[in-house]
Parts: sequence; C-alpha cells; structure tokens
Amino acid sequence: MSTPVRREMDTAITAAPLDTAWARSQFPSLQHTVNGHLAAFLDGPAGTQVPRQVMDAFQDYFLHYNANSGGVFETSRRADAMIAATRSAMADLLNCSPEEISFGPSMTTSTFAFARAFARELQPGDEIVVTTLDHDANVSPWRALEERGVVIRQVDIRESDCTLDLDDLKSKITPRTKLVAVGYASNAVGTINPVAEIVQLAHAAGALAFIDAVHYAPHGSIDVRALDCDFLACSPYKFFGPHSGVLYGKKEHMTRLKPYKVRPASDLLPDRWETGTQVHECLAGIGAAVDYLAELGRRVRPQAATRREALLAAYSAIRRHEMELSKKLIPGLLAIPGLRFFGISDPAQFENRVGTVSVRLEGRTPTEAATFLAERGIFTWDGNYYALNLVERLGFDSTGGMLRIGLVHYNTAEEVDRLLAALREFAAR
Repeated sequence: MSTPVRREMDTAITAAPLDTAWARSQFPSLQHTVNGHLAAFLDGPAGTQVPRQVMDAFQDYFLHYNANSGGVFETSRRADAMIAATRSAMADLLNCSPEEISFGPSMTTSTFAFARAFARELQPGDEIVVTTLDHDANVSPWRALEERGVVIRQVDIRESDCTLDLDDLKSKITPRTKLVAVGYASNAVGTINPVAEIVQLAHAAGALAFIDAVHYAPHGSIDVRALDCDFLACSPYKFFGPHSGVLYGKKEHMTRLKPYKVRPASDLLPDRWETGTQVHECLAGIGAAVDYLAELGRRVRPQAATRREALLAAYSAIRRHEMELSKKLIPGLLAIPGLRFFGISDPAQFENRVGTVSVRLEGRTPTEAATFLAERGIFTWDGNYYALNLVERLGFDSTGGMLRIGLVHYNTAEEVDRLLAALREFAAR
C-alpha cells in the first residue's frame, strides 16, 4: 500500500499541463487596461487577483446566510455549515484535520496573537530563532517578546544568491531554543527554504517550528503532516482569495497552549484560537478560492478522486507553468545592462525558488522603474515589501529598496516579454 507522500508524488507526475486560457478567463480583473495596454499583474506577492468564484461567494453569503454563528434559525445554521466547509477546504489544502485550522483577519494579526500566547510558556533567557530572509510578520511578533527577557537570534543569508546560511542557522539553535520561525519562501527574492530540514533541526533541539507559508501557498502544495511542522500560517489573499489569515497548529499544541480570549468563547478547538466573530463573507471567499484551485486541478487531472488530489494536480501544473516563465524572465533580466539581480539565478537551482524576483537598475530608483512600468500597464512593486531585515542586510533600506516582480499561474510568456522590453527601454533612457 502506497504512503500518502508516495500517492502525492504520483499525482504530481501524472498531472497534465496547466490550462492557462481557462485559468485567466476566471479572473475578470485581468481585462483591466491602462493607457490602452492590457494590465499585466506582476504584483502577485503583494496580493493576487481573485477568480469570479470568490466574488460570487461573497454575494451568495450576503444573500443567503448573512447571520452570526451559533443560532437555531436557518441563516445562522447556513453560516455554521459554510464555516465548517471552509475549514475542511483549508484542511485539504494543508493536509491536516479541520480542527487544526483557525481563522483571523490576517497572518500578521494571527501571528502576533499566537506569539503572545506562546510567551506564557517562556522564561527570561529562552531563545527564539528568526531569519534575515523573512517577511517582518514572522519576525516582529517574536521580537516583541524581548521585553519579557526572551532572546532573539537571527539567521544570516548567503548574499550571493539570497539563500539561508544553514550553517549559521545550526549555530543559532541551542539548548535554550524554544521555537524556530522561518518562511517557506521569501516574499522578496523567491527563495524556497529547506523547511523540512529546518523543522528536523528544531525538533532535534527540543524546539518547535513555526512556518510562514504566505508566499509559498500560491506556488506549491503544502503538506503539514509530511513536514511535521508544529505551526504554519498563510494568507488567502496571496492564493487567490480575500484578505484574511489562516493558522494551522498541531492539535496537541493548540490544546495545551492557552490563548488570550473572551470568557464566553468556547475552549474547544478550533474556536478557542479565534478571537470574536470572524468576517464570514471572507470565510466564504476562502472556501471558494480553494475550490477554484481544485477545479483547476481537475481540469489537468480529471481522475482526481478527492479535493486533496485535485489540489495537488493543480499545484503540479502551476509549478511547471511558473518554472517555464521563470526560465524566460530571469535570463532576460540578467541580460539588461546595469541591472543587479538578487536571488537564485542558476537555472539548475530553480527548483529552490518561486517566480518572485527583486532587482535594481543602476542610477535609477525602484520607484522610478515601477512608475515607468505602471504607465505601460505593467504592475510591479517597489520598496521593502516588509522584508525589512533582508533589505537592510543588502544595504538598500535608505535608498528605496528594490523593484519586485512576481509571477503566478495566470501570468503569461507574453507578459514577461512586455516586461523585459519595457525594462530594456527604461535602462537605456
């Protein structure tokens, strides 16, 4: 009998190519134009566009089950059923139990709340490990515990390719380490961290592992059971859903740890980790976003028997599509005179990155470059994108940060060509 991991590998192998035309047709906003140019949304790392299914879910909620949860009347019961369905959808996305899924207004808010609760178990001198590569939402919540006497140790990067220095990470984990906080993938330079190895290192030292999967979730499948991670946070806004946050925690930990909550709130999982009434329309949208991905997966692997299998098929096709775009984007960027590239640029190492890149152009600010592109309907991002430690480490915190370009599955080779042509024009001005 094959193991779940083996079956998931089989799914990835047998999935067909991505149906990009169908996928794009599901996103009405992709028809937006700027100055006569069809918009190219290359700003996905800051938040993806949403498919029509998500928009319809919002309307359906307000029309048919707009009520608080826990009531005995029809619309409240419908709301309860929707919340349960969405929890099950997220459990399929992450491969866990629905009771291990809790919702919040954002990943940042959930992480701050969780860190505060986790601090109940800490003593002065206990240590938490963070990294230079992470979004600040997986740094500042832990640094806030310094006021309790907790010691924060920060792992450095290898500047040549903006990957984590694993030797430095190993040296930073000590017998006093209680938690290792690491990102699944960098929201600034696209590096995929070896999270399974990092979880093992944390556990070997008797510490727990908290993974920020916000940036990885649009690009690849996540299996919290295979990773054996203790906690994982993500944001549906980054995988084609609404603004909100999702927190996974192993049942044993989420039962033991004591959250800060109001007295009438249930002390049972998962409700004990959800502060107040959730934004129900967003929960409806989260379920629709997961179902969109599953529908995409069934189009590339019709024989998928479960939603989890369909999601794996979708991510396999997404990964291959984005890899092909990266093979066009990155060499094209490297060929532009005066452009400095940050991150993994060796095609042989592309399996260790997603299609998010950051660059700087000699003599020009990132804002100038982003503005030039925006006037041509090409949407990118400039600044530090909350990857503050990395931007400071690279020395650009006072000079405007970097220009970030992010690929997701609804982007096309033609959009990459437009971007490269515009950047070549900008560099030559």
